[in-house]
This record gives sequence, C-alpha cells and structure tokens, in this order.
Amino acid sequence: MKLLAFTDIHGSLTALRRIEQKAKSENPDLLVCAGDISIFEHGIGSVFRRLNRINKTIMMVHGNHEDASTYSKYSRIFKNIVFIHKRHFTENNMLFLGYGGGGFSQRDREFEKLAATSFKKLIQNNKDKKIIFVTHAPPYRTKLDKLGRDYAGNRSFRDFIEKYKIDLHICGHLHENFGKEDKIKNTRIMNPGPFGKIVEI
Repeated sequence: MKLLAFTDIHGSLTALRRIEQKAKSENPDLLVCAGDISIFEHGIGSVFRRLNRINKTIMMVHGNHEDASTYSKYSRIFKNIVFIHKRHFTENNMLFLGYGGGGFSQRDREFEKLAATSFKKLIQNNKDKKIIFVTHAPPYRTKLDKLGRDYAGNRSFRDFIEKYKIDLHICGHLHENFGKEDKIKNTRIMNPGPFGKIVEI
C-alpha cells in the first residue's frame, strides 16, 4: 500500500498545494496527517475543505494547535476525513492507531491506559495486519525529537513501540526535524514534514 504522509502544514497554501500535487502525481491509496493543519484553528474549515477535495481517505490526528472536538466535527462534515485520535481504522491489511494533541510532555498517562487496554487488544486481534501508529508528538530519544543535546519526545510512545510490533510510526510537532527518519528496533519512524512524503508499506 502507498501512503502520502504529512504534518504541520499550519495553514500554508504552499504546503497544501504540494500535498495536492503529490496526491495527484503519486496516486497514493490514502493519506495520513499527524496534526497541526492550522495555526490555533484560524481558517481551519477551509483547510479541511481543500484536503477533502483531494478525494482520498485521510487518516488524521489533531496537533497541539487544535482541539480534538474540532477534528471530530469536521470528520462528520467531510466524507474523506477520518479522525483516529484514541481510535483505530482498518484498511486492507493495515491497522491504524491514532493519538493526537500534546507534544510537550514526556509521559502521557492517558495514552498509557489506552495502550494497555484497547490498543493492546486491537494489536493482538490483528496479528495479520501491518500496524501504523500515528501521533502528533514524536517518541523519546530518536533523531525526530533531538533538539541540540536534549531529547523532547514522549517516553510513553517509545515504550509502546518497544513493547509491540509497530511497523510504522508517523509523527510531527518539531519543525526542526521535518523530513527526518529513524528506527526503534524494527519500527520505522518518520516526521514527513508539511510537504509530505510517500511511504510504501
């Protein structure tokens, strides 16, 4: 399956046009967005409208500039927007797990409870599927969360990736690390940036 992943477009018309162009030229099976499509929700409705017009299913989590309820509302309005925060979505041999928002804490107890219950059960019941984990914040101690000498990522996400067989983790949040990739064990981790990246999985 071919995915077009992107993050943190923050309402940029240039970024939107690049995503639209890649969707047209590369013809991905679906798109994945790791949040922050706006700057504190300014003009967010028009961004959702343009993304919906790409006419491909778009898996989305919200970022730290947005509220989950806003994404939930627009996912009901636009048929191609699938909001997966604290939820899952299956497509062919893929299981998508989403968790949005945040970006500033190293531990997320709410996520840890979710991971230990419903996400754990979903993974156990879908052993034949590729697991794609989508968050806004990056996991701890990788190229994606390194800022100078320090790491600013989330330890709860890293623990989850280390414990389960996650095939791909798509995240964003830290603009300094747009386009970077890394690995935790056998899990490919990427911050695709606002212009998007094609991923074959």
